[in-house]
Amino acid sequence: MPQLSPPELLVELTDVNFAYDRRPILTGFSMRIPRGKVVAIMGISGGGKTTTLRLIGGQLKASSGRVRVNGLDVASLDSDELYGLRRRMGMLFQFGALFTDMSVYENVAFQMREHTELPDDMIHDLVMMKLEAVGLRGVADLMPSELSGGMARRVALARAIALDPMLMMYDEPFAGLDPISLSIIGDLIRNLNDALGASSIIVTHDVQESLKIVDYVYFVSEGKIVAEGTADDIRNSDAPYVHQFVWGEADGPVAFHYPSRAYGEDIHAVAGHA
Repeated sequence: MPQLSPPELLVELTDVNFAYDRRPILTGFSMRIPRGKVVAIMGISGGGKTTTLRLIGGQLKASSGRVRVNGLDVASLDSDELYGLRRRMGMLFQFGALFTDMSVYENVAFQMREHTELPDDMIHDLVMMKLEAVGLRGVADLMPSELSGGMARRVALARAIALDPMLMMYDEPFAGLDPISLSIIGDLIRNLNDALGASSIIVTHDVQESLKIVDYVYFVSEGKIVAEGTADDIRNSDAPYVHQFVWGEADGPVAFHYPSRAYGEDIHAVAGHA
């Protein structure tokens, strides 16, 4: 990514290390998210992608290194300061995570009621605006159980942007969607990011849909950045890991077979399992 001055950066991770107990997850991890851009984090499961989102949101603290958001060192914030920073973030979880006992309207209104003192008539107008933005103003009175998977994801997106966040984070936003819904969600992520003047981070396995909408991509493997670049850079990469992931090939650095002893040894080891 081109050199950026601090005011142009919204999120910056510098030489971050993180481990669960003694199991390392991120090692020497550095990443920069410019203001106004859509950035994807890709890689196989277990590589540290979702952990990165949790570090940015302050749910986790790095073992070493620095995580800065909007110029603030996240690890050094007290609870009130962290709460204030999180109010300026939106999160779309993998399957929406709507409140099942609340209507669509109340789901979208939840953050407004929780974090502001806006009057009900203004909340009503804002909820209608957010639902209109995702094309679902007509479902305001429905319950989540009455929605299709794609509609539920769009309602969750309306809820996530309720307070016009400066940073949106998406954890597998395309998982489980049909091709039409997937394309709609992709377009909404791009268009809403640009309309809000926000920055967006997408953790995803859906390479082709993501490459249509992102400005930059980081590839993560075993807790390290192994490749980065624009969508065209990634499509045309000759790095074996990136090429295998982008084109879904069975053979490559990510092996089909889990490490084991020689096949012949297992075939002739019947006596040992008798």
